[in-house]
Amino acid sequence: MKRIDLTNQRFGRLTVTGFAGKGKNGNALWNCRCDCGEEIVADGYLLRKGNTKSCGCLRRQRGREAMKSDVRLIANSGNVRNLQQINGTSVVSIMKRRKTNTSGIPGVCYDKQSKRWVARLMIRGKYVLNRGFLTFEEAATARENAVEENLSQVLDRHVKVVQ
Repeated sequence: MKRIDLTNQRFGRLTVTGFAGKGKNGNALWNCRCDCGEEIVADGYLLRKGNTKSCGCLRRQRGREAMKSDVRLIANSGNVRNLQQINGTSVVSIMKRRKTNTSGIPGVCYDKQSKRWVARLMIRGKYVLNRGFLTFEEAATARENAVEENLSQVLDRHVKVVQ
């Protein structure tokens, strides 16, 4: 199959600098330079369809603009509890129960294979708690303690950064 040469073409903030190979899906991948100076590899199909327009700087810029103009964001800007992420840690995932959770407590589930209650807590992509317990109460207490210990550390770091 013949490849469409995108070299030197412009897509949004990206200018294609050369061919980078083929992706797992068979699409051509292209080296691109963004107007901000960042270099990325982008899928040719997504470039041509307008789905990829920058290295990510456009999304960040639009996010900053929304934060300055969105009345709801402005109203909640000082409330740390409303933040979706703090230093790479999703506060919402720590506090909210998923729809698929049947134990009633986020991060606590029953493992049928080991016949134990498991308590988990992930911070910045690493488990700070991932243990099995004989009783639900033990698992729930361990999870609650881990959230309190780790969330306070995350919030303390965030407050220091913001001040």
